[in-house]
Amino acid sequence: MYLLMSCLFFNSLYGSSALFPRLSADLLSTTHTISRPACFTQLFVIYTYGISEYSVLTVMAYDRYVAICEPLQYHNIMTQRKTFLLVLCAFSWSIFCLAVPMYLSIRLPLCGNQIHRLYCSNWSVVRLSCVSILINNICGSFLAVTTVFLPAGFILFTYIRILIVCRKSTAEFRGKALQTCLPHIICFVTYSIATFSDIALSRFEPGQIINAVALISSLEFIVIPPLLNPLIYGLNLPDIRRKIFSMMTSLKVALSS
Repeated sequence: MYLLMSCLFFNSLYGSSALFPRLSADLLSTTHTISRPACFTQLFVIYTYGISEYSVLTVMAYDRYVAICEPLQYHNIMTQRKTFLLVLCAFSWSIFCLAVPMYLSIRLPLCGNQIHRLYCSNWSVVRLSCVSILINNICGSFLAVTTVFLPAGFILFTYIRILIVCRKSTAEFRGKALQTCLPHIICFVTYSIATFSDIALSRFEPGQIINAVALISSLEFIVIPPLLNPLIYGLNLPDIRRKIFSMMTSLKVALSS
C-alpha cells in the first residue's frame, strides 16, 4: 500500500512539473507564447499524468478490495513482485494509450495560434486545425472511455463488493474498512469531479462559457489532487498525524508567548 501511495505522490509531482515552471515563466514575461514542440511536450506530460492518476487509483482500489474481501490471502495475492508489475503497467498504460492520439494531433496542420487555456490540451490544439478532425474526435472519445470511464467503473465495482462484505461483517470490521478506504474514496471522488469537469468544459467553444470558469476547470485537476493527496493520506497515518499536531501545538505556543 505504501508503494502505491508513493507512486500516487510521485505522479502528482510529475504532472505539476508540466504546468508550474511554464506558468511561472509566463507570469514573469510580457509575451505568453510557447513553441510547437514545447506545447506537445507539455501536452504529453499532462495527459500521461492524468491517465496514470486513474491507473494508480485503480490499482489502489484493487489492493483495498483484496485486503478487505480476501484478508487471509492478501500477502499471497499482493506480493511485492505483483505490486511492482501492477505499478509498471499503470504507468506504461498511459504512454501506450496516448501514442496514437499524440501522433494524430502532431500531424495536423494548424491555422491558428491562440489557445484559450493556461496550458496546452489536446482539444485546444486540435480545434486549431485546418483539416477535418473527425478521426481525432473518435480517437479522443475512445481514449476517454478506456482511460477514464473504464477505470472509474472498475473502482466503483470494487467498492460495491466491499460494501457487500461489510454488510455481513461486524461494526468493528466496518469501521476499520471505512478508515482504510476513506482516503482513497476522497482522492478518487475529488479527481473524478475535476476530470469530468475538465472534459465537459473543454468541449465548449471559446466565449460560450465564462473565462474564469474555464480557467478554474482547466487548473483544478492538475492543482487540487497534488495538494490534497499527500494531506489526506498523511493525516490518515498515525505517525504523520501526531507529528503534524505536535508542530501545530508548538506553533500555537510560540505565537501565544
